Formats: sequence, structure tokens, C-alpha cells
Amino acid sequence: MGGAATTFHYFDTRTWFGAVILAALLIGAAILISWLVRRAFTTLIAHDRSERIDQITISFLSHLAILIIWLLIGALYAHLVPALNRLSTALLAGVGLMSVIVGFAAQTTLGNLVSGVSLVLYKPFRRGDRLQVVAPNKDQFDVGVVEDITLGFTILRTDDGREIIIANGTMAQQTMIKLPRSEKDGA
Repeated sequence: MGGAATTFHYFDTRTWFGAVILAALLIGAAILISWLVRRAFTTLIAHDRSERIDQITISFLSHLAILIIWLLIGALYAHLVPALNRLSTALLAGVGLMSVIVGFAAQTTLGNLVSGVSLVLYKPFRRGDRLQVVAPNKDQFDVGVVEDITLGFTILRTDDGREIIIANGTMAQQTMIKLPRSEKDGA
């Protein structure tokens, strides 16, 4: 009985050693769950021969799911470690002010995330579509093929191989022209 109590002492989150072990276990679990989510979405894309499922949507949802997993693991860790739990309780009084500060600081980032969700839901374009967009170059516009929509950015590839990376907030607000697919795009 004394051996079991000693073993469980190593997992006591009130000690720094127990908190580190818990962090390692939760990080390992998050990595495993993230890998399983990526694998499930990759399998879903690979088995969809009919193109019913938009690959950009699946990729975007995969990134979003992994972000949520890591946020939940972080919250669980803060809840299970008493020192962090007490710290979070002490900071509760200032959470209103912090949320305003974080909201202003992350306004662009959160706007890009929300815009990315709206681009994925409303689907004004799909992977492989040729778009003419406003770009900061001498011609004032550029043409590229949609390669991906991430949590914050839309990525286009030009005919000469350049990547155009546009914030989702900008992409959702600008007027774009959908062009016919060229022969080398596989159309």
C-alpha cells in the first residue's frame, strides 16, 4: 500500500514534478488526438471520389478542430493544476479589462478567422478556381489559382509560380473575378 501511495505522489499536481508530468501527458494526448483528426480528414478527402466534399472545407475544418483541441487541453491543464487554478481565480477580477485589451489586439486575427469561416461556408470560390484579385503590383490586379484557405489566409498560385497570400478578411471584402480555368489547371 505504501508503494502505491508513493507512485501516485509523482502524479500529484500540487507539486511541480506532478504538474510537469501532467503537462507531458496532456501534450502527448493532444499530439495523438491532433494526428488522429488529421488522419481522419485526410482519409475523408482520399475516399471522396465524387468531389462532393470540398477539400478546402475539410482542410479548414481540420485546422479549426486541431486549434480547439489544443485550447481545450490548455484549459484542462489550467483546471487540473491547483496553482494555475488559484491564479486564474485571482485574475478573474481583471478578466473584463483583459478581454477588451485582447479583443482590440486580436481584432484583425479574429476577423480573419471569422472571414475564413464565412468563405468556407458561403464558398464564393473553391480549390482550383482561377481568380483575379486586387494585388499590390504595377498592374493593380493579379490572377491566381486557389490552392488553400487556412484559418487566416487564402493562398493563390499565379501562372508564373508566385504565391499570393491574402488575409481572409481582405479576401472576404474585395471584389474578385472568377475566370475560366486554364488548360494547365486541369479543366
